[in-house]
Amino acid sequence: MRAAVVQFPGSNADFDAWHTLQHVVGVATDYVFHKSAALPAGVDLVVLPGGFSYGDYLRCGAVASISPVMAAVRAHVDRGGLLLGICNGFQILTESNILPGALTRNAHLRFECRDVTVRCEADGPFTQQLRGRSLRLPIAHAEGRYHADDATLERLERERLVAFRYVDGATDAPANPNGSLHDIAGLYGGPKRNVLGLMPHPERASEPLLGSADGRLLFQSAVRAALAR
Repeated sequence: MRAAVVQFPGSNADFDAWHTLQHVVGVATDYVFHKSAALPAGVDLVVLPGGFSYGDYLRCGAVASISPVMAAVRAHVDRGGLLLGICNGFQILTESNILPGALTRNAHLRFECRDVTVRCEADGPFTQQLRGRSLRLPIAHAEGRYHADDATLERLERERLVAFRYVDGATDAPANPNGSLHDIAGLYGGPKRNVLGLMPHPERASEPLLGSADGRLLFQSAVRAALAR
């Protein structure tokens, strides 16, 4: 198996994602620059990392969504390849219309940087054997409020594409840090649920030294899914 992490101007979690894949999970991982016209041969998993691509000018992820590399990313998804968008990567996915909806300013208009609890609610390549389980992951965003029209929200719920929701770690009741509609923290998409976008950072919770290793489970699940194919 092989993975690739895309680097945009302003990415700041690209090394975190590379380290988790390369050293924690043990997957050969390349960096891919945003101006690249192609992905490395044999790539099974592509990660769009967190950060502030292009300084978050216009809208978060808007400029990155038209970077040259995104044509290759779309082709990768159409072939059934795995794609993970984390935080700014999730924003890029919505701006690219690879995932529906939009990530907007947090309801309280403040930057949120803390650990949260999310509950896995959907099966897919990144969440094998995780449905119903709660994970402790960090967030770091000012534009993480998921928004979509009523028809889109109804479809997401009907097709069980909501991968993660924010919950209280003690009571399992909704505990929404940013005002996301339906408490959405992450979504599945793509022709084979092969795309996952989420605002929390699993790569920053992949080793006990970081305070939680829950995030490692998503990467391990993706590896198993890729190898099974």
